[in-house]
Amino acid sequence: MYIKRKNQHLVLVLLLFVFLIIGCPKKAVKPQIIPPPPVEEKKEEEIKELPKIERLQTIYFDFDKSDIRSDAAEILKKNAQILKDNPNINIIIEGHCCPIGTSEYNMALGWRRANAAFNYLIKLGIPKERMTTISYGEERLITENPNEYYKNRRCEFIVK
Repeated sequence: MYIKRKNQHLVLVLLLFVFLIIGCPKKAVKPQIIPPPPVEEKKEEEIKELPKIERLQTIYFDFDKSDIRSDAAEILKKNAQILKDNPNINIIIEGHCCPIGTSEYNMALGWRRANAAFNYLIKLGIPKERMTTISYGEERLITENPNEYYKNRRCEFIVK
């Protein structure tokens, strides 16, 4: 009986060793290849018909202000004309600030600047449904040089 039990242990140890060396058989997973969606080729005439949108210009603000300056008003008139000429595009108006002040204050100031530009464009005839606003406060600085902080006090207009 002792020999029989010893043989059983030996068989179990050998089986364990074989499983450790070989490993358990795994189910083979066949990679699924998904073809890319078909690309519609545009005819040369169609490409020429697509509007070339001028870059919408950035406007700038005075320190701690959200009032539209006279130079910014002229830029907004040009931006409005581009939007009128291209009624199929929508924009995001981004409000930005310099790093003077708290993050919370600058975030609120960025909102006021973006909303000032938004409201001015509405007065120029751009439907509000075509525009959204966002404030980045001091998160996206153009420069960290204190002599050039005026470059950070801005609204940018991004085509969606």
